[in-house]
Amino acid sequence: MTQDKVNLHIDNIDDSFEFEGSFDFETEDELDFLDDGFTSGIPDSVEILIINANIATFDSAFGYSSRYPKNYGSLQDAAIAINHGKIVWIGSNFSALDFIEGIANRNSHTQVYDAQWKWLTPGLIDCHTNLVYAGSRSEDFEARQEGMSYQQIASQGGGVLSTVMDTREVSEQELYKQSEIRLKAMMAEGVTTVEIKSGYGLNLETEEKILRVARQLANDYGVCVFKTYLVADTLSPEFVDDIDGYVEQVCQWMESLCNKGLIDAVETPDNNFSLQQIRKIFDKAQSLNLPIKIQAEQYENKGASRLASEYRGLSCSYLDYISESDIVRMETSDTVAVLLPSVSYSLGSEIIPPIDKFRKHSVPIAISTNCNPITSPMTSVLMAMNMACTVFRLTPAEALAGVTYNSAKALHLLTKGSIAVGMDADLVVWGIDRPADLSYLMGQNPISRVMVNGKWTLKK
Repeated sequence: MTQDKVNLHIDNIDDSFEFEGSFDFETEDELDFLDDGFTSGIPDSVEILIINANIATFDSAFGYSSRYPKNYGSLQDAAIAINHGKIVWIGSNFSALDFIEGIANRNSHTQVYDAQWKWLTPGLIDCHTNLVYAGSRSEDFEARQEGMSYQQIASQGGGVLSTVMDTREVSEQELYKQSEIRLKAMMAEGVTTVEIKSGYGLNLETEEKILRVARQLANDYGVCVFKTYLVADTLSPEFVDDIDGYVEQVCQWMESLCNKGLIDAVETPDNNFSLQQIRKIFDKAQSLNLPIKIQAEQYENKGASRLASEYRGLSCSYLDYISESDIVRMETSDTVAVLLPSVSYSLGSEIIPPIDKFRKHSVPIAISTNCNPITSPMTSVLMAMNMACTVFRLTPAEALAGVTYNSAKALHLLTKGSIAVGMDADLVVWGIDRPADLSYLMGQNPISRVMVNGKWTLKK
């Protein structure tokens, strides 16, 4: 076995100390690579070089295809170069040798990290959450487990309106404090992008407060936050007898929120409005150049997913009762199916979305925690991946794609969700043997390190 040795300064990717020493690289004939995906050479200007990495790229250049649910686009014994927050090169350890020799021969500022053959994935993306809210619904949960119906709980002051009132009454600082805990829990499991909806305000003042908190969390923690105006998670108590009037009102609020730069998309559930009312909301969003999403077909097929496909919506979520013909329309409109296994788990539902038909028609499947105080008070993306496999029978590769590649697609974030040249350097380093371990392990967090936009943000 032939080895090349180079003396250089290398950081262990896990540890805070640095070491000097001789670093071994296998010769080219001992490497097994998919060469076609590699770029020709490392650019001269590189801030970070990670070597000895196994990588789940989710990039077609390395064989990833959403049509094959066992495929990760994997590379082994690979290296990756990062500059100005972007991935600028992916190749073999052997290909990185000349560049590393150059580091030793010149006063380079490139930081070299030894991944020690840990696995790198794209930063995880939680694409469907109500992370910003006040209060708790544990009393409702306890009452439900003791046999009370939702109607009984609501009549005693519980239900979704209790969350609305808590969120309306709390100060913006306290709302931030409560929501910050949930974001930090997500980040600790490798989430680098999170979608946050409003919806628990049901008036302009509180909807704006929720979205300002979401924006401030992004500013303070450096993660990407995609802000969605959720139109009426339930009906506003001020408009319960005038739904048409409420639709008129939310369209005015939408424009105000858009003008303040607080929203990236508009979403509505299908259980509070008629299709005609939903169309009016979508038309208003379209006039403001805002993409649309919908929560559809959870309890019955109302045709809401079909309407979203007509507007080329980014995503449809839930979808327990969607028809095959509407799935075909989703494929045609390139709309992502966002599935929420924690809700089925929490509610003990025996009905699950038609996974095989989504596969049959090549509709991308995204997975989310659906973090909310009502049906999914969960912040663990890793647990959502396990539930996607055990409750919905996805493969581990589908589950991981569901919180990376397809979640990025569900939010139309074109530079996130895969490890490829030109993409944002959002990376997670995992101490696992295989990517499937992320879906297999329960209650364990094998994270080693997290990078967002080319900067290390978490080290375990």
